[in-house]
Amino acid sequence: MKNRFIKVHETPLRLRYKYLLLKEKFIDENILQNYLEKIKDVKSVRINKKAYSIVFEITNDISHEIEEILSNLTIEELLKSCQEEEAAVCVSCVGNEEPSIGGMIRASSGLIAERFVQNDLLKAGITTAASTPLLIEGTKELFKEGLTSKVLESAAVAISIYRKDYLAANSTNAMLELGEYIEETTVHKSDDLLKELAKPNVEEAWIEVKVDDKITEVLVKSVDIQVGDIVIVGAGNTIPIDGHIIDGSGSVNQVSMTGEAQPVIKYRGDRVISGTIVEEGRFRIWAEHVGANTATQRIKHYIENSLNEKSSVQLKANKLANKLVPVTLGLAGVSYIFAKDFERVASILQADYSCALKLATPVAFKSTISKAGHNGIMIKGAKSIEALNNADTFVFDKTGTLTAGELEVVNVESYDENWSEDELLNLTASTEEHYFHPVAEAVVKAAVQRGFVHMHHEEVEFIVAHGVKTEVEGKSVVIGSRHFLEDDEKIDFTPFKDKIDDAIKKGKTLLYVGYDKKLLGTIELADELRHNSKEAILKLKKLGVKNIIMLTGDTKQKAQMIASELGITDVRAELLPQDKAKIVKELMKEGKKVAFVGDGINDAPALISAHVGISMSRGADIAKATADISLLKDDIMAVVEAKEYALKTMNLINNNFNATVGINSCILAGATFGLFSPITTAVLHNGTTIGLLLNSIKGVKLKR
Repeated sequence: MKNRFIKVHETPLRLRYKYLLLKEKFIDENILQNYLEKIKDVKSVRINKKAYSIVFEITNDISHEIEEILSNLTIEELLKSCQEEEAAVCVSCVGNEEPSIGGMIRASSGLIAERFVQNDLLKAGITTAASTPLLIEGTKELFKEGLTSKVLESAAVAISIYRKDYLAANSTNAMLELGEYIEETTVHKSDDLLKELAKPNVEEAWIEVKVDDKITEVLVKSVDIQVGDIVIVGAGNTIPIDGHIIDGSGSVNQVSMTGEAQPVIKYRGDRVISGTIVEEGRFRIWAEHVGANTATQRIKHYIENSLNEKSSVQLKANKLANKLVPVTLGLAGVSYIFAKDFERVASILQADYSCALKLATPVAFKSTISKAGHNGIMIKGAKSIEALNNADTFVFDKTGTLTAGELEVVNVESYDENWSEDELLNLTASTEEHYFHPVAEAVVKAAVQRGFVHMHHEEVEFIVAHGVKTEVEGKSVVIGSRHFLEDDEKIDFTPFKDKIDDAIKKGKTLLYVGYDKKLLGTIELADELRHNSKEAILKLKKLGVKNIIMLTGDTKQKAQMIASELGITDVRAELLPQDKAKIVKELMKEGKKVAFVGDGINDAPALISAHVGISMSRGADIAKATADISLLKDDIMAVVEAKEYALKTMNLINNNFNATVGINSCILAGATFGLFSPITTAVLHNGTTIGLLLNSIKGVKLKR
């Protein structure tokens, strides 16, 4: 199906479209912009995702070509455009070329050769030849970008050549090439850490198809798998889709996606995610999310975005570095006026702040994004880390966040002495076992744990939003809501009204079972608090979070009971879905830095509104798509870990920033007063930069 677009405005060199593909929840505007800017004769592209708007600045009339591309573009095509064949990351965002050692060899050769040559003219020729690439780069940057660190470095070498100080010129050039090589290697290494998270797609998979009225297994391309297909995955194979198991049991290694070192035992009804590996057993999996909607593909979007994005602290470092270049140049000029010493000028020009300030910060962010990703915490970019570091107010949606979000059978109540609790549970599970609903899955799970014995029944009829109907031994069986049994099926609830009301007051969810026109019993279900929710709240407070707020649609009485157990004093209950985003915005207007943690479809507005949104692993896809941080492991403690990563990363960056300014200021002062030769300054400056880069790539470490 072709994408629809509307041309809103057109001038000879400017086009504006409403583009409906931007409504797709997994589209990342950075990826789309990179793709469209590669079109021939497109000067620039500006995207407003909220308005579904794209503005093209063009150099020729290419509206027909642009509209053809907009018509046929798909998410899959975007992903292909921004990944190398194996690395799966955007080529335009990462220097895909390996760091070259050629410059370092050339500069070192010039330094060694010059030592053995006696003729001054030949020395000048060797030194100039070895330094020519640096001098050319510096000259180009001067005319293209103005005063930069590269301009200062090339000026320092040029002055040394002019003074016939060939040792200083070659030594400085060699140190600069060595420093640049190590810097490139360090940055390349930090990007490699991120590339490891983007696992290559599974190219082929087995699915079930019907041939001549018989079910058979067929090997197909993974891109051809459709939602609803039954995918077969055996031991040793990687799961290519997100879905849930309809048959089979075994262990799944999820370390690449959630950070869990131990394989997880999976049974019928459990969810599985793409990129994980079946270690033992064989599964039939119903494909819920395929192609660009799988967890693996979303991670690739996250990585692409994280490599592009710059935080405010990074922009601040870049601005400071650029502002300090004229300061360095000015000191060199003043020094020459007073000292008339070109050697001192060359030395001062070596001591710029640019490299360490501009490189150490993004490397630190990338290192954290990589480490967090390996630990099951997907961070969308540097801005998300910065926002989470500043967050002083955490707002939790209760269900699926502070609670497990998974119903469990807590009690079975039989109202007929001829039916035991286990028999009532077996009857219900036998009827519900092919119905993929949280209540049905909880009942089947409880029955299996008690030693499930299947009871024969006739064909099951599913009544949407009500329940199920069937027959056992010629007698009707109805299972579902009170309204379904009492009003539609006319089953009398009067004898058991007190028991039912008491269970409801305690916050239990009841499933009603009718047999032969009588109420046979109830099955009580509850969404239990996570075992470590209270511990997570306490740790967040220790990390400096000032306000913890719980939001829920529950009654005030039930909400207050849960909040008291968790130690939360600020509770907002009986909320409608739209109230959550409203509360978040009100808190932000009060000056609070808000992190919102949720998992449901109705949490998406709040996740977008907050300074930083965190989605739980079992959350709705729209919640994961709109969140700044997406948890891949079902553990509330991961929220605490994310906060720790943010705090420690910003602390590392601030320490690097202060060290850069402090150390380079001392080097600059020493060079200004003639204490350091150009060679010494080059060694000190490049050594500092390399040390700070290595400190950044080492990154932060959480205490276990």
